[in-house]
Amino acid sequence: QVQLVESGGGLVQAGGSLRLSCAASGRTASNYAMGWFRQAPGKEREFVAAVNWRGDSTNYADSVKGRFTISRGGAKNTVYLQMNSLKPEDTAVYYCAADRYGSGSYNYWGQGTQVTVSS
Repeated sequence: QVQLVESGGGLVQAGGSLRLSCAASGRTASNYAMGWFRQAPGKEREFVAAVNWRGDSTNYADSVKGRFTISRGGAKNTVYLQMNSLKPEDTAVYYCAADRYGSGSYNYWGQGTQVTVSS
């Protein structure tokens, strides 16, 4: 089992920055690929970014490329999402997720953290 706890959400003005953190616990949590997803009111959940278990391969949704950066901490069991140049359309609940086999199928999810960007 892997438990995921997100933090770092909040209210920020357009153009500002936030850094989200996701702490993963569990014996093999550091071996999982990790991803960030988001869900805005009235919309489906969408992929934002992912990083492999080593932390040396990442991919991003087109809507956040060049603005967001996903990374892993030194112990590999913490994942960050640095969000710069935030836009009102980035407002959503952001979820951290863990992918046991790096297949794009996420097995575990956090409870989410709210990000609100005001115009």
